[in-house]
Amino acid sequence: MRILVIEDDADTARYLIKGLREAGHAVDHAANGKDGLFMAASEPYDGLIVDRMLPHVDGLTIVSTLRASGNAMPTIILSALGEVDDRVRGLRAGGDDYLVKPFSFAELLARLEAVLRRSRGSGATDTVLRVADLEMDLLGRSVRRGHRAIDLKPQEFRLLEYLMRNAGQVVTRTMLFEHVWDYHFDPQTNVIDVHISRLRGKIDDAQSVALIHTVRGAGYCLRASKS
Repeated sequence: MRILVIEDDADTARYLIKGLREAGHAVDHAANGKDGLFMAASEPYDGLIVDRMLPHVDGLTIVSTLRASGNAMPTIILSALGEVDDRVRGLRAGGDDYLVKPFSFAELLARLEAVLRRSRGSGATDTVLRVADLEMDLLGRSVRRGHRAIDLKPQEFRLLEYLMRNAGQVVTRTMLFEHVWDYHFDPQTNVIDVHISRLRGKIDDAQSVALIHTVRGAGYCLRASKS
C-alpha cells in the first residue's frame, strides 16, 4: 500500500515512516498542510495519515477539502486533542478514524488496516490476494504457491503485493519506483531488475506455469499465462 503521512513534528514523522515501511508499506511524507494537500489531491495514495495541527493548512481542512472534491481516500486523523467534541469534529470533517496522541504504533497499524479493509468492502477475502495458485495473506504477511510456503523479504513482499493488486496489467518501472520504492524513476539503477529476478526465482522456480512476465520495452506483468 502507498501511504501519505502529513506530520510537521520531525520525530513523530520519522516514527511513523519507519514503522509503516517495516510493515511493508510505501510511504511519502509532507511536513506542512499546504504541501500535504497538494500531494493528497494529485497522487494516487491508498491511505492518508494526517496530523490535525499543521502549518499553513490544518488537518481538518485537508480532509474536508479532499472529501468535497470527491476523494474518498481512507484517512486517519492524529491529534493531541482528545475530547469527545474534538473527535466528533474530526470524523464529521471526513476522517475515517481519529487517534489521540500519544498512541501505540500497533494500534495505529491495526486502525489503518481496518479503514483500508472498509474502503474495499467488508469480508475476510479483502485481506487475501490470489492469482492462480499464488496466495498472499496481507495480515499474516505470508505467501504460498500451491502447498509451498514462500519466504519473502519485506521489499519482495511489497513488490509482489503491488504486482498482485495489478494482476493482468503491465506495470512500468516508473510505477514500481513510485509505489514500491518511494522515489522517482532513476534510469541508471537496476534495483528493479535485481528484485524481480529474485522474486521470480522464489515464485516461479520449478513451476510448470510462470506467473511473473517481462513485457519488453514496457515493464512487468503478473499473470497465469503468456497469452
